[in-house]
Amino acid sequence: MAATTHTVTNQAPPLVEYDVFTADRALVEAVERHLDPALLDEARGELSAFGRSAGSSQVQEWGVQANENPPKLRTHDRYGNRIDEVEFHPAWHRLLGKGVSAGLTAAWVRPGGHVRRAAAFTVWSQVEAGNGCPLSMTHAAVPALRTDPALAAEWEPRLTSLVYERGLRPAAQKAGVLFGMGMTEKQGGSDVRANTTEARPLAEDGTYELRGHKWFCSAPMSDGFLVLAQAPGGLTCFLVPRVLEDGTRNVFMIQRLKDKLGNRSNASSEVEFDGTWARRVGEEGRGVRTIIEMVAATRLDCVLGSTALMRQALVQAIHHCDYREAFGGRLIDKPLMRNVLADLALESEAATTLALRLAAAYDDGSEQERAFLRLAVPAAKYWVTKRCTPVVVEASECLGGNGYVEESGMPRLLRESPLNSIWEGAGNVQALDVLRAMQREPGSLNAFLQEVGRARGADHRLDGAIKDLLTELADLEGIEARARRLVERMALVLQGSLLVRYAPAEVADAFCASRLGGDWGTAFGTLPHTLDLATVVERARAAL
Repeated sequence: MAATTHTVTNQAPPLVEYDVFTADRALVEAVERHLDPALLDEARGELSAFGRSAGSSQVQEWGVQANENPPKLRTHDRYGNRIDEVEFHPAWHRLLGKGVSAGLTAAWVRPGGHVRRAAAFTVWSQVEAGNGCPLSMTHAAVPALRTDPALAAEWEPRLTSLVYERGLRPAAQKAGVLFGMGMTEKQGGSDVRANTTEARPLAEDGTYELRGHKWFCSAPMSDGFLVLAQAPGGLTCFLVPRVLEDGTRNVFMIQRLKDKLGNRSNASSEVEFDGTWARRVGEEGRGVRTIIEMVAATRLDCVLGSTALMRQALVQAIHHCDYREAFGGRLIDKPLMRNVLADLALESEAATTLALRLAAAYDDGSEQERAFLRLAVPAAKYWVTKRCTPVVVEASECLGGNGYVEESGMPRLLRESPLNSIWEGAGNVQALDVLRAMQREPGSLNAFLQEVGRARGADHRLDGAIKDLLTELADLEGIEARARRLVERMALVLQGSLLVRYAPAEVADAFCASRLGGDWGTAFGTLPHTLDLATVVERARAAL
């Protein structure tokens, strides 16, 4: 029993039993903007149901359980047989199963699939980010396999299935499968052309035997993997099934699981190949080109994942400040706290609007939109994932000491926040990829500038930023050393253009004044006090 002196007051209740999708006005409006009207009613219903599930106390508890009980590696069975299995807590399987059944691996075969999936992925990643890895890998494997029609015909129906089947069995015996990926090695990291894993051709056309290692192999419990290895014709992409057609297990030795800062519920591993059977995907020597579409899709998921983390950190901060009273009133009504919350809300809405615009470009699929994605995806991946950690840190501070305590959930968000800026190519890789795209595919820059130019004349600060960007693009001297600065400006101008066109005037005005107009300090909460910050915060608060 509690002591009579111990009465709990002035504490915010848990943020549960709410619709994660409907509460996010920026996300709802983006879906309505980019989705075919004929699909809207169905999509709203699906996403709202998924949002209610994500906001339920039961599913929130699964997220906690999955992180408190990380996966375990079992290299051998009790008799000494090598099995290389990863065991997960039941909560992990429940989360992953719900993600699969919600279509998070089926975007390529559904009308408006990428916009619907992007919204659902943003909702689900607010519950538990770790299960997003296998969902992302499985989703992204489809375009890589489509370079080989025979492989695509065999595997795509399983990859895009809405059925989650755990356990290692031949893929042909399962209604749905998951995919992982193994690209990097100890000596190369992002420089995959330095890979040393060898692929020796076998008698059957298109089949090989692999020998080597992978320093990071995502989702090692999966049914198949796309990996890069050196074939006689150069670096090549291969499909490695976990279990062979006759039921025997392929040689896939999991040496250990990574002990990571965050993403604790998800298994990342080091694996060895030694006579491992594989099928070639695409042509020999064109491994990077074959797998690049997979990389682009997972980079968009990095944007979505960071967007989700920022949104969840923001709503937790707003929820706390809505209930917490100090110095004679609610925190949310204090001018300085309102400034902080509004600043965080701008970052969240800008990320959401950009992420869904990229998803819509995937659904469109035209040459113009593909050119736009070539530049916009790495730029967005660079900037949005970089903004995630400072946003989460500031949102945690809104809770005071409570935000530093594990039970608040904020430390888990904070540990997760740096991941997406590292995964699928860290900041320098993204910035250099933008330069590479501009140099090798000039159409990508034209498409980007056309997109940005659609908002010209609507805001003088945006117009000035576009002019400055064009000046910077015209100066090629020392461009590699200033690539980060250039890509940051590109991302901000793109976000500003989208917000000016689509967001409420209060949001667009505040973004352009601070991010583009220079009326902003070095920390959050330094927006011009003359802006309508109460409206910005209330929009982010929405239906919480």
